[in-house]
Amino acid sequence: MPIHSMTGFAQAKGQVNGSLSFTLALKSVNHRFLDLHFRMPPESSELEMKLRRLLKEKMARGHVEVTLSLEPVTEQGFAVNRQLVGGYVEAYRHMAEEFGISGEPDLNAALKIPGAMDSSSGAAGDGELQDAVLARVNEILGRLNEMRAEEGRSMERELRERMSRLQAGASEVEKLRGGMLQAHLERLRARIQELVGGQAEPERVLQEAALLAERSDIQEELVRLNTHIQHFRGLLDSGGEVGKKLDFLLQEMNREANTLLSKTTGVAGEALRITQLGLAMKAEIEKSREQVQNIE
Repeated sequence: MPIHSMTGFAQAKGQVNGSLSFTLALKSVNHRFLDLHFRMPPESSELEMKLRRLLKEKMARGHVEVTLSLEPVTEQGFAVNRQLVGGYVEAYRHMAEEFGISGEPDLNAALKIPGAMDSSSGAAGDGELQDAVLARVNEILGRLNEMRAEEGRSMERELRERMSRLQAGASEVEKLRGGMLQAHLERLRARIQELVGGQAEPERVLQEAALLAERSDIQEELVRLNTHIQHFRGLLDSGGEVGKKLDFLLQEMNREANTLLSKTTGVAGEALRITQLGLAMKAEIEKSREQVQNIE
């Protein structure tokens, strides 16, 4: 299964009995979970529930906006909900009289009340509209997922390139590791000489030596970083819903890069080049995280 981006858009149009046309649109952007939002006529509650169930079966993550708009094919397709509009007018005049306010109700405002203008009245039943819309859902989902998959392929290529640069940086750091260890060794000798010259306790000398030795080697960070890179590539190969896992791995890579940089602070020689490489590696990781945030 290919990797999918969470960004996409698709729409489909249709008609019901040649009297009512509809447009169903899906727009998705990145989100931590599946977050569905519907913009549909108020009389479409049952249809909304069915669409919600279908989308949950087909999509895993993303903020998805579902919009259904209706339009009569002929001018006679609109009907006024006289009971609703009449109730509005009566309530307006009653409140105006009660509070001593002069004025007449605004017809434009009344017709904007949800349900005041029924575009489907006399044109198509609710069941017919549901059947017509649901018949297009698989088509529109296919278009949406095709767009998401296309962007996902582009993101995958970029992430693979960044992992290659990240691994190349780690390999160069490994080559410089010996020189940095030598610099740390010289610092260790100087520190021990200082302590011995000051007639320090033997235990104190051993503690300082152990502490400096622990801080000096970056081998563990490099091993873990390379392991995370291989795991990251494996997830790209497997595809599917891997966005959260990729993000977690990048957090771990960033942690190793930070530790590597902390161990090279204040050391001259090869360590300066390692610091430069470490900063470049962190930049690759951060840019990768920006991409991963949009993977399903």
